[in-house]
Amino acid sequence: MNKNKKLYFEIDGKACYAEDGQSVIDAAKANGVFIPSLCHVEGVKAAGSCRVCNVKINGRNMTACTTPVTDGMVVENDIPELNELRQAIIEVLFVSGNHFCPSCEKSGNCELQALAYRYQMLVPRFPYEFPIKGVDASSEHIFHDRNRCIMCKRCIRTVTKDGKNVFAFNGRGGEHLHVVMDEKLASQLTEEEAQEAMEICPVGAILKKEQGYLVPIGERKFDKLPIGSDIENK
Repeated sequence: MNKNKKLYFEIDGKACYAEDGQSVIDAAKANGVFIPSLCHVEGVKAAGSCRVCNVKINGRNMTACTTPVTDGMVVENDIPELNELRQAIIEVLFVSGNHFCPSCEKSGNCELQALAYRYQMLVPRFPYEFPIKGVDASSEHIFHDRNRCIMCKRCIRTVTKDGKNVFAFNGRGGEHLHVVMDEKLASQLTEEEAQEAMEICPVGAILKKEQGYLVPIGERKFDKLPIGSDIENK
C-alpha cells in the first residue's frame, strides 16, 4: 500500500490504484479501464452471473466484479484469450433467447447488443434455440418479455417496492429456471420507477409501456459511442 493508503495494482501493464475493499471492475473503471459486464451494478452486491467480466489475475481466470483488489495484484484484461471467451459468452446469450435487434425497443441502448459490436460478433458459432419463454403484460406500467432475459439478476437485486422484490427466480435449475414478475407489486410502481426498471435491465426484457421509440434509433446511447467509451475516454 502506498503513502496515500491506496492499493497499487496493474491492468495490462497500466499502473492503477484502488481503495481498500474495492472490486477489480470498479477500481478499473476509476482508473479509466473498461472491463465488460452484463450483471454488475455499481454499489450493489456483486452476483458474478454473466461471467463476461472474467479477467486473468496472477495467472488465474476470476470474475472482476466479485474479486477485491489486493496490493500488487497483476490483472490481464484486454488479451485475445479473454476477448475470445467474452465473444463466446455473448454468442451463447444471443442464440439462447429472442434477440432480434431491429424490432427491439432497447436497440441502441442494449448492453448485450453493444458488447456484440465491441467484440465483433458476426454469425454465432452455436445453433439458435428459439425457446418460447413467455411474456407478462399484466402490470400497469411494465411489459416483461422473458424471451429476451439473460438471467443477469439485475432486476432481482435492484427493483423493489416497499422493501419487497418485484422480480424473482422461479423454477428449478437449468432450462426450467426463469425470472418472474410480481403483478401486484409491479403495478404499484410509479412511472419513474418503471422507467428505472427498464434502464437497469441490460437487454429488452423489461420495457415500460406506452413509451416506444421516444428517442429515435440512431440517436441512442450506443449508436453514438461504443460501450465503454465513457470510461476509456475520461
